[in-house]
Amino acid sequence: MWLDNPFLPDYAPGTVKATAWAVWAVIAVAVIAVGLRRARRWPWARLTAYLPGPVQGLAATLLGAAAATTASVGVPAAHAAAPATTADDPLGHGHPTHADPARSHLVTSPRAAVRPHTHTVELGETLWGIADDALGDPHRWRDIYALNRGHEQADGHALTDPDEIDVDWVLTLPARDATPAPSNTATPSTPADRPADDSAAQPSPTASAAATPPPATGNPSTPATTAAAPSSDACLTATPAEQLPSETETAAPGTGERADGQGIRLPSQAWVSLGLAGLITTIASLLRLQRRRRARLTYPIPSRIGPQPAPVPDTLTLVDVAGARHQTTDDEPLRPAAPAVPAPIGVDPTGSEVSLFDLPGPGLALTGDGAEPAARAALAAALATGATQSAETRPVVVTTTEILARLLPAGTALVGLDPDGTSYDGERLIVLSDAAAATTHAEEEMIVRRRLLDTFDLDTVTALNERTDHAEMQPPYVLLIEATTRHAARLRAVGAHRPALHLHPVVLGGLDGLPTVEIAADGTTRDGAAGLARLSTLTANDLAAVLAMLTDAAPPPEPGHDINLDPSDPAAAEHEAPTEQTEPVPAQRREAAAPVRLRVLGPVRLETPAGPVVTGMRSGSYTVLASLAVHPSGRTLDQLAADLHPDTDPGTAGKRIRTDISTTRRVLRAATGDSEAMFVVYDPATGRYRLDAELIAVDLWQMLTAIEAANTADDDTQALALLREVIALYGGDFADGTDQTWITDYATTYRHQILSVFARIAEILEPDHPDQAVAALERALEFDPVNEELYQRVMRIHGRAGRPDAVRRTLRRLEERLADLGDAEPSQATRRVAARQLRPATAAASGGPR
Repeated sequence: MWLDNPFLPDYAPGTVKATAWAVWAVIAVAVIAVGLRRARRWPWARLTAYLPGPVQGLAATLLGAAAATTASVGVPAAHAAAPATTADDPLGHGHPTHADPARSHLVTSPRAAVRPHTHTVELGETLWGIADDALGDPHRWRDIYALNRGHEQADGHALTDPDEIDVDWVLTLPARDATPAPSNTATPSTPADRPADDSAAQPSPTASAAATPPPATGNPSTPATTAAAPSSDACLTATPAEQLPSETETAAPGTGERADGQGIRLPSQAWVSLGLAGLITTIASLLRLQRRRRARLTYPIPSRIGPQPAPVPDTLTLVDVAGARHQTTDDEPLRPAAPAVPAPIGVDPTGSEVSLFDLPGPGLALTGDGAEPAARAALAAALATGATQSAETRPVVVTTTEILARLLPAGTALVGLDPDGTSYDGERLIVLSDAAAATTHAEEEMIVRRRLLDTFDLDTVTALNERTDHAEMQPPYVLLIEATTRHAARLRAVGAHRPALHLHPVVLGGLDGLPTVEIAADGTTRDGAAGLARLSTLTANDLAAVLAMLTDAAPPPEPGHDINLDPSDPAAAEHEAPTEQTEPVPAQRREAAAPVRLRVLGPVRLETPAGPVVTGMRSGSYTVLASLAVHPSGRTLDQLAADLHPDTDPGTAGKRIRTDISTTRRVLRAATGDSEAMFVVYDPATGRYRLDAELIAVDLWQMLTAIEAANTADDDTQALALLREVIALYGGDFADGTDQTWITDYATTYRHQILSVFARIAEILEPDHPDQAVAALERALEFDPVNEELYQRVMRIHGRAGRPDAVRRTLRRLEERLADLGDAEPSQATRRVAARQLRPATAAASGGPR
């Protein structure tokens, strides 16, 4: 009877008592189970396996009966069953258990209870990185681990440790829009983010979710603190000064001067689109090539490790970095790549670049707080367009002294691009007295272009420029002028011919008849007027810097230097001075024994006596090693972040670098078999990371050591042997294949050094072996085909050997290479050297040098 009706009035009290005793029995079993697990470190799933199935079913029935009884007859709260503590949540925080690994993809956290997708693991990836890239939150590595734990992969293995994931594994991912993990979730010590001291113990995956992210130990002798990590079964020690920033210490993305996907916000609060950034980077590239062209080859050979001066001021560094990253590839290896559109002035609502030359309507009127900053950017974009093309195709800008005075810093000379007002004033940047004169100039240009079109019976200047039967090209013409009602009708008339004649009025201020764009201080426009969502903006100092770069990048014909007449001109190498104090370089001979060899001359590589290290490294690890190689004294985390990730949030950049360093240590320990070595040493006193010179031999350090020895050699024979050793160590441009701009400036230093090495070898060989001397110089030209002094030296040797045809070929070769530098030509000094070699009798009779 009781079994049929356990809740009849006669039986209800007994049923309640029996249920209460059953609940307490279950609680007691749970408490004992937790105690056993903590004592023996047994997972909860293993403990439940010892309970017979009928007992588990009975427990579930009794718990259900207890719940029903509580609802119907009001069991006292003191008798309610407390939630059991699970193995995956020892503190009772409510995280799900995973008693059955084979079904873990069905029992997931609420964050992962969204339709999943998959990801195929690639070399160097970690759960932390996959969560960051695919889900937007690196702390959601737990969700990925929970979804995939115990799943057998194609290679027969399964994910049982968040530290160990293999290439080509297919991982199930939760949806990106799921609720992100709490900020106090522990960071996994994945292979790319493993603590620096891998020999230290680490806590089990059951560690508290409130644990701090795993730090890395840079100095094992430093007192350590314990931090939880979900990767293995022991404790983790870390130097406090070397710990990863906590999530509360990390700045939110976008709060600094960073790229936003369409442009870059500068420290000056100006905003530059990626198109304009690409133009500025093109000018910087031309400047770097011009410096390579003029570089002097001297002896003793400079053995400094610092970079060449950057061609852009500090305020535009982020522009140079972002522009280099988004430039298109060009077929010419020396010619800098051009941006996708000419004169890019901003972006449309879809984020696409907008050209000043493609705007609708008869012109553009700029109003609002951002009008002048946008006009500065438009001026820079127009003048920088076509820098790598022939001079006659580059846009011309006409403006007034009033406008230029408003756009440039106070006190700046208003003479155009050339500081002396002799070369470009009247050609590229025409500065006239007032709006009346500028308007008249535009009208005259309009008449000339219309007559040319009538002569050839054409409709547009574009069609005219495509023809080859006339000598005069008509470049884009930009009129930058202040708004005046007096000249409004004349400006509208010029603008009416805008598409056909390539005339582009830009007016500061509102003007009837021209599309008007109201611009906020940050460059955003009101209602997307004229198809523009945001315009680039520049400060007065930014514009002055761009104009100065343009002046230097496209100089008029210059005298140059003559290696015969001014071989030791101290002013010739002023631009070669390093931008920072030169650091002492560890003296390492080529034959020095070390367990690891780091090559940074050429592609960055790691080698051990057993062979190259080819697996396990992250791409960022190589960049960090390159940076530490050129800073033997070390770099702080902030310095590394500024060097390697200037357009990334500092907190995020710091985490990446710490991960890269940890990966390097782990991989090198595995490759060398030395589980205690640090390789990248952390000094808590200075907060700097540095390469351990006892464990890592660096080809750059060995090259500079050999150069220094050659400079002080006792005789030419010894010097020649050392110089050849330098050449053997130089495997190519520094960190070749890496596209960061700071690497380019370091590469220029070391390339210049190797050119000087070849020049010195040629000097030693020329008296007895002139052909070998020429071969050495020709080899140098393979490393830098635009250095004029190398061509001068080759021509001089050919001239002394009576080879006029070889002299002519060498000069012609130089002319072809310099054409890639924006129509540059050999300097007057280089042409004089060639002329002397072609007139040997005259030079010899006059006693002049050859």
